[in-house]
Amino acid sequence: MQLVKAKEFVADRAWGALPIERFAGSTTVELHWTDHPYRWHVNDGPEVFVVLDGEVEMRIRKDGVQTSVHMQPGDILHIAEGEAHVAHPLGVARVLVIETAGSE
Repeated sequence: MQLVKAKEFVADRAWGALPIERFAGSTTVELHWTDHPYRWHVNDGPEVFVVLDGEVEMRIRKDGVQTSVHMQPGDILHIAEGEAHVAHPLGVARVLVIETAGSE
């Protein structure tokens, strides 16, 4: 058993992660702490973001059109395989990320 108090987790760098689980070697669950944006990227598979603390503006680019979604604690966002995206925390944020192992 592992109890994680998300609001207490702090990493030594933006998007530093606490690994929670790796399912069947292909799916990872990690708690990320950040106070800076990530970078535009496309994952090898789908990705799920759950904001646990703070706020995040998720920017998505599909077919050349950019949109954004404002996420607050409790919000869950599914990013489909092939969708370019970048997360911009609004201050400090803690985000649970579920994705294919080895994805960026």
